[in-house]
Amino acid sequence: MDLRSGETVWLLKHGCPPVYPTLSEDLECDVAIIGGGITGALIAHELGAVGFKCVLIDKREPGGGSTSASTSLLSFELDTPLWELAGLIGEEDAVASYQACIESIHKIEKVVKELSIPCDFIRRKSYYFAETGRDVHNLEKEVTMRRKHDVPVEFLQQREIEGLFSFSRPAALLSEPAAEIDVVEFVASLFKAAKATGLQAYGHTTMVNHEAAKDRITLTTDKGHIITARKLVFATGYESEKYLGYKIGSLKSTYAIATAPVPDFPGWHDRSLIWTSARPYLYLRTTADNRAIIGGEDIDFQDEKHRDSLLPEKTAKLENQLRALFPALEFELACAWAGTFGETEDSLACIGRKPEQPDIYYALGYGGNGITYSMIAAEIIRDSCLGREHPSARLFRLDR
Repeated sequence: MDLRSGETVWLLKHGCPPVYPTLSEDLECDVAIIGGGITGALIAHELGAVGFKCVLIDKREPGGGSTSASTSLLSFELDTPLWELAGLIGEEDAVASYQACIESIHKIEKVVKELSIPCDFIRRKSYYFAETGRDVHNLEKEVTMRRKHDVPVEFLQQREIEGLFSFSRPAALLSEPAAEIDVVEFVASLFKAAKATGLQAYGHTTMVNHEAAKDRITLTTDKGHIITARKLVFATGYESEKYLGYKIGSLKSTYAIATAPVPDFPGWHDRSLIWTSARPYLYLRTTADNRAIIGGEDIDFQDEKHRDSLLPEKTAKLENQLRALFPALEFELACAWAGTFGETEDSLACIGRKPEQPDIYYALGYGGNGITYSMIAAEIIRDSCLGREHPSARLFRLDR
């Protein structure tokens, strides 16, 4: 299945992803990783850093799947607000989930700095806007819950918004930390660093079968080569469900556009990240090379053909919404794309193992928080491979 269509802003910037060799021999390793997107890259980096020998395969080019369709906003806020999540899973776990996502952004920044990755990681403020007066009450509930638990938040009134932006909304939440990143460059640099610790990565290599024995897992590729590993990680996003054996969420199609570089961003305070309470919501950011990105218009996924047929219509809607928000922004459309992602009912990722498969790990159900959840998944799986329990593991367990 094609996870995206159209030309993404990252492919426009970087061209095709780096070419990786196809596996042409049998291999042995400590951990085999299936999937070469942001999740697989972070897992390979974390495992390699603590001494595990890893082999990673991807049926596409690593970094060329749904990761390259990401708009790459880093936010600790979930699609399910904190007050609502507390009603679903309990207040203590809801707060812990938000705190884990906050810490994830700090850790991503730490990795970027330690490896000197040139991926345009920039801290930004994040504004979540109430679209209608009816949404203000929910924002007020969110502020109350966050302040109760010292989760960062500020509440803005309409007059304050009008003093900062070129549009008006009845209320907004201001949150930090938040950031933007070039995810394709981030992934490429993570693989480069992981190779220095022994990672062997292969593209256009498909696993067609895997068998688990007491002390090893044997993978067979489409070319008939064998990978023997002590542990196996499925870092294939929602595609992991076919290996997991049951459904954990629903599929959505999302759409995005990017402009050509613009001279400035009039009416866009601090070039902040922007979210809206509309459903489906809009999300906006700028880039280091002075582009504007706007995404949204999500729909339930039916099939690739239906998703892609709507791209021209969705592109026009997103252009109109960008102009409505920033009427003084002079821009030309540079590219437009569509992508497919999976989400869970509580907006929390699913990371962990099934009891009957103690040496096989799954990481899926990321929703709109793919990069932050990828960092969390990498740490949970790293700690488990080391024989210890990560404090966030219980929050994202498969059987919750």
